[in-house]
Amino acid sequence: MEQIYLDHNATTPVDPEVAEIMSRYFVKDFGNASSVHNFGRDAKVALENAREQIAEFINCEPAELYFTSGGTESDNIAVLGTTYQYKRRKNHLIVGSTEHHAVFEPAEFLHQKENWELDFLPVDRDGFCTASDLEELISDKTALVSVMHANNETGTIQDIKTLAQIANSHKVLFHTDAVQSIGKIRVDVKELGVDMLSLNAHKIYGPKGIGALFIRQGVKIAPLFYGGSHEKKRRPGTENVAGAVGLARALEIASQRMEQDHKKLSELADYFIDKVDSAIADVAFNGSREKRIPQTVNLSFVGIEGESILLSLDLEGIACSSGSACTSGSTEPSHVMTAMGKPKIEAQGAIRFSLGRSTTVKQLDYVVEKLIPTIERLRSLSPVYEKG
Repeated sequence: MEQIYLDHNATTPVDPEVAEIMSRYFVKDFGNASSVHNFGRDAKVALENAREQIAEFINCEPAELYFTSGGTESDNIAVLGTTYQYKRRKNHLIVGSTEHHAVFEPAEFLHQKENWELDFLPVDRDGFCTASDLEELISDKTALVSVMHANNETGTIQDIKTLAQIANSHKVLFHTDAVQSIGKIRVDVKELGVDMLSLNAHKIYGPKGIGALFIRQGVKIAPLFYGGSHEKKRRPGTENVAGAVGLARALEIASQRMEQDHKKLSELADYFIDKVDSAIADVAFNGSREKRIPQTVNLSFVGIEGESILLSLDLEGIACSSGSACTSGSTEPSHVMTAMGKPKIEAQGAIRFSLGRSTTVKQLDYVVEKLIPTIERLRSLSPVYEKG
């Protein structure tokens, strides 16, 4: 049975070129980058070279880039580190209602345990926030606004530049989670006007366990961990040199391939959407067809539980997702679908197909071929589906 992987938003395979360059720092140049001897100095050079490469890619200064263990840690540092720093003067934060749980849960923690006021920035049916809604929520008590650049479930790309301008005009810090957009579309922190930006490697054919946080010079962040002077004491812990080198190489490859990957994945996604739409009734597209990262296709199969579809497709060798991999196993509708105002009968049947560099038309044809009888069988068993 052919194995078809359509869950690239959850993670991607490591590019062989990335794995090759990383291997050197596991075996040969294995030194601790904080050590003063020759082994340490060589590791430090590799670490700082990687920092410079990544900084150039997002158009910031190397000193504004801090290595972390991934997107979740970067988001937590941005949300908790900011609020801990400003809590004596401000006690309000605003986060997008379709954020990843790495932003949602720290915000909820601050609200429930630290008595911070919390507002969720609403979205429309395509998942877009509006400037007017942000203007209405922001106040002189607001310390931080955090809105995701490209949504991990729908791929919808927010107008971060406009939202950040509003925050900046009120002297409020702005953070964006760019984990799903980095390496797929152009990301320039100066153009976006953000104060902080999270990114990681394993969504762009790099290794797991490495990410970075851009913190604009002058922004004060309280550390979440203590025990070392690494990363200017903002993120102590022995630096993951191999991971940093892998992240830099993955971004370099992504920048070289961005135009061709964007074109290929856009064409494949449109082909797949149209083929499903013509073959299966009562399918709703979730998100924006025009303003999204092209490899993300989120479809609701009305009247069916998404988990049932996933398990059935998995038996056919097809891997996809019902939302974020971080919340797999939940029987509740995705909070993203709920925030977009999707009826429960649609929200519960939402499936995310995220395409990648290895995806082919033949594979997509196979998926549709297996989807048709799967949806028909599950709907015949559904107590809520009524054929239109």
